[in-house]
Amino acid sequence: MLKIGLLGAGRIAGVHATAISAHAGSTLVAVSDYFPKNAQKLAAEYGAEARTTDEIIADPSIDAVLIATSTDTHSDLIEAATAAGKAVLCEKPVDLSLERARTCLANSAPTGQPVMIGFNRRFDPNFGAMKTALDAGEIGKAELLSITSFDPAPPPISYVKVSGGLFRDMMIHDFDMANFMMGEAPESVMATASCIVDPEIGAAGDVDTAVVTLTYADGRIAVIKNSRRAVYGYDQRVELLGSEGLLQAQNMLENTVVKSTTNGVTGAKPTYFFLERYMPAYAAEWGAFVDALTNGADIPVTLADGIDALAMAEAATQSAKTGMPVKLGDV
Repeated sequence: MLKIGLLGAGRIAGVHATAISAHAGSTLVAVSDYFPKNAQKLAAEYGAEARTTDEIIADPSIDAVLIATSTDTHSDLIEAATAAGKAVLCEKPVDLSLERARTCLANSAPTGQPVMIGFNRRFDPNFGAMKTALDAGEIGKAELLSITSFDPAPPPISYVKVSGGLFRDMMIHDFDMANFMMGEAPESVMATASCIVDPEIGAAGDVDTAVVTLTYADGRIAVIKNSRRAVYGYDQRVELLGSEGLLQAQNMLENTVVKSTTNGVTGAKPTYFFLERYMPAYAAEWGAFVDALTNGADIPVTLADGIDALAMAEAATQSAKTGMPVKLGDV
């Protein structure tokens, strides 16, 4: 039974606490947070102990930590935890700074401790089925990938100001999904972005609507579309055209009822947001981490994978500012 320390006690930490506690191979023993009362509350819900982050990292009886703190703390905590002999699952992104993320990899790799980055969408059963079908050659060679990711509403401006921007905060999931599906990072990144949903987001120096085109060395293309507002719900679709067919993963709906009358044909909306849409993926993600630690399986999403996605976010940020494509090798 793996003993787990959870660093952070916010909304996403609660999701991870559920996954940790529900798995037969792990138990949540300690929770920390910048605000001790938050740690106490979450720890009490799961029969764990509220402790400081330093205490959790220093405790030799704790096998691994899950990092769900603010992004600017991720690299420091990965380094501290791995140096203390602990395995790590860290929420995305690795850092707001690409240079700092690369330093984190250089510092943590010699410890030999496994580090997994929390790109939970890889573990969504629908996207996983697409990847399996692709790898089995069911649609031939991948040629054109399209990823749609629209949030139902913008986040608070207070969050936008510390998020690192849409490319690092929101689209980074889609960058990783593109790498997952295509099997490698692209050669170049071209971004077009604007602020048309909420002017306060623009005033904070960010964008809320963006389209990115990824071009691969062999000519394959991927297109990613992001918006902070889709009034009908959480829009999450992936489509992949291959030389011998097409794969599509459609939205998860609130229900599967379709009403057909003389007025037309109507159905349910997509599930409202990521908690409703991706809870099974979070559970599967945690299961994969536990499997890697207990059975010697490979870490499915490495720190290097996280750095690749962050490099794409940096390239997209530069491209959106200059209006020119950016070679990924240049960042």
